[in-house]
Amino acid sequence: MIQLYFLSILCNGLAGYALFAGGDNESFSEDSEKKLRFSITNPTFFLILGILCIATGALKLLSPTLDGIPLLGDLIPSAAGIVAGLILIFGIYRQDVSAKAGELDRLGTNLLAYRKPIGVGLFVISLIHFLFPAALFL
Repeated sequence: MIQLYFLSILCNGLAGYALFAGGDNESFSEDSEKKLRFSITNPTFFLILGILCIATGALKLLSPTLDGIPLLGDLIPSAAGIVAGLILIFGIYRQDVSAKAGELDRLGTNLLAYRKPIGVGLFVISLIHFLFPAALFL
């Protein structure tokens, strides 16, 4: 479906930009949240974008874009969207919940440490997916 193709490109591009230029998740404050209702640093924006990325990635695995190989044609953008959504949601979870111990926090620290390179990769994947829609792995 062409709608999911567009949503995948849009969500992956926005998630890449949000991860690269979004700022630290621990630097949010209530005053800045009230001033900037729709901003790239707003945690609600991260949460909604993360949910949209996961939903779009999962639906894109089920519905192929063109008459090619159904799974392989959309595998990389779908997986990238799901991973980006998980990173965005985990950043908000880590900020809100004060559980700072355990395996989940260690995994989150490792994922959030590579937030900027993952953001650049997502943006590149969305650009390549936009330019070459009929590629086998994109």
